[in-house]
Amino acid sequence: MEALMSVDLSRLQFAITAMYHFIFVPLTMGLVLILAMMETVYVITGREIWKRMTQFWGLLFAINFAMGVATGITLEFQFGTNWAYYAHYVGDIFGVPLAIEGMMAFFLEGTFVGLFFFGWNRLRPKVHLLVTWMLALATNLSALWILIANGWMQNPVGSAFNPATMRMELTSLWEVFFNPVAQCKFVHTVSAGYVTGSLFVIAISAYYLLRKRNQEFAMNSIRVGVVFGFLSTICVLILGDESGYTTGLNQEMKLAAIEAEWETQKAPASFTLIGLPDLKSRHNKYAIEIPYALGLIATRSLTTPVPGIKELVERGRERIKTGMIAYGALDRYRADKNDLEALALFTKHQKDLGYGLLLKRHTPNPHRATPAQIEQAALDTIPNVSVLFFAFRIMVACGMFFLAFFGLALWKTLRSQPLPQWFLRLSLLALPLPWIASWSGWIVAEHGRQPWVIDEILPTYGAASNLPSSSVWMTLIGFIVFYSILACVDLFLMIKYARLGPEAAFEPHDIPETPEPEVS
Repeated sequence: MEALMSVDLSRLQFAITAMYHFIFVPLTMGLVLILAMMETVYVITGREIWKRMTQFWGLLFAINFAMGVATGITLEFQFGTNWAYYAHYVGDIFGVPLAIEGMMAFFLEGTFVGLFFFGWNRLRPKVHLLVTWMLALATNLSALWILIANGWMQNPVGSAFNPATMRMELTSLWEVFFNPVAQCKFVHTVSAGYVTGSLFVIAISAYYLLRKRNQEFAMNSIRVGVVFGFLSTICVLILGDESGYTTGLNQEMKLAAIEAEWETQKAPASFTLIGLPDLKSRHNKYAIEIPYALGLIATRSLTTPVPGIKELVERGRERIKTGMIAYGALDRYRADKNDLEALALFTKHQKDLGYGLLLKRHTPNPHRATPAQIEQAALDTIPNVSVLFFAFRIMVACGMFFLAFFGLALWKTLRSQPLPQWFLRLSLLALPLPWIASWSGWIVAEHGRQPWVIDEILPTYGAASNLPSSSVWMTLIGFIVFYSILACVDLFLMIKYARLGPEAAFEPHDIPETPEPEVS
């Protein structure tokens, strides 16, 4: 019980610190590309207002960037403190993209951040523009390596278990880097960050328009945010569909839980638009379904069935039994490295070793598990259906809102029509939605992988450090207090400088005199 509590607390700690960190990450990724686009217009046109726009939004980017760095460092340390066996078991593979990301973040990004802020009066405009684009590239590449690492946890390609060392080892760096799950996750995640940055720029600019100040500055900012946000929303939706397809290929239980699909349907499966999953009776109440939709999303065909939770539990039960054989053979081989029969038996059933390890939560000797323990382990393969079902639908609902929001704004912008007052107020109210959508997406991705920390390879229960729960409680409370202070400081600074407006980035007498258009 103590070990289980320590694992759950370690999971909670990582989840909370990751959620705090992801307050800052999507806005950083979105704002930095907007800065590059604004400065490009400045260099092409020579209009001073675009330089001032770049400097002002760059100030808000700097605040957010600093907080992102501060909150991100502790995440990587937790792999060695709370998840020591995970680091030992897969460190040769997982450590490669993390090391590259560290160099990207602390060397490449750090260098270009300094040049961006201190190079305005020291670099020629075209050279400074190159710096800004390199900063945007470095920021996005930093995210790429993190998502390659995370994608490998979802789809562990390019690796193999070595019974001699009792660890996972890298077999193909190419497969890890070009893992289709990782590449899809990267584009989907950064596109969501672009939506976040776009809506942030629009919301702050809408505030100025409502106050009837800095109106040319605000309208130009809105135009950039609207176009970029609309294109990014399209990418999010397209890559969301691709994510559904890759999930159907690699993580069938996650997909079944997202859809609360208890029984395998006749192909093509219908998509449950909304409903109320009943965990006891294992069916959905008040369900509204869209025929064929799930089958098309998950399999891209009309004939391939999408397996339901009950069928997948049955499959899991059989793989657990095979995993028991693999575990027993591995145990024999560890005791006697000359036992070639045990090695051959292990090699035959090696692919199900991870399922055998699911039994470690219920018995110290998985190869001697009872039928009751096997049944418990089989049921453990079901993630929290209700959480995934609603988190996914919150994410999709936000995506549909963004499509309508940016679509209307783009229509008005292309027709040179002023944005109505209600739309400006809606922009302010909608500002939290990109973060809600991103958090919901991460809940689907990470909670949906349970009970695995590495899908079908290493259960979460077996990946944690052997720490007393009191120690995890202490660090958990410490992180919550410290991160809450950072979040409050960030919010205070962002609100302060957003209210000050462009005057915060340069002296008031330097603001170019431009006529302010009427706003309806």
